[in-house]
Amino acid sequence: MGIRELISEIDKKILNKLIVDARASWTTLAKELGVNESTIRYRVRKLEDSGVIVGYKAKINYVKAGLTSSLTGIDVEPEHLWRVINELKQKDEVVQLYLTTGDHVIIAEIIAENKELLEKIHNYISSLPGVKRVCPSIVTDIYK
Repeated sequence: MGIRELISEIDKKILNKLIVDARASWTTLAKELGVNESTIRYRVRKLEDSGVIVGYKAKINYVKAGLTSSLTGIDVEPEHLWRVINELKQKDEVVQLYLTTGDHVIIAEIIAENKELLEKIHNYISSLPGVKRVCPSIVTDIYK
């Protein structure tokens, strides 16, 4: 049985609440979902242990923080895909990494201190064996 079969309706409700506010207290979640606080604690721990919840982070407006960010599409030859993904996972500036269908095989969210560093990161990605194309979209503003 896969992890998808193990996610209950209450788990889905908890996840939806945490997506909106990862700082919500167990008490608040329990009241909003109509369950005991101990149920929330147990279910969240189970979601963490199973790798469904992989961490908690602040949502930051990188533009207002003076940082430079991009959503970068990366096209890779199939035989090099997992090596490229593993290389990108090692880069601190790559804060999110997605395997996708659509225009690009990989989408990377990259945060850098400035445009020059972001360009260096894009050049590094371009130099990886098997990378055919790097298509950065620089974030100019964030609305949500």
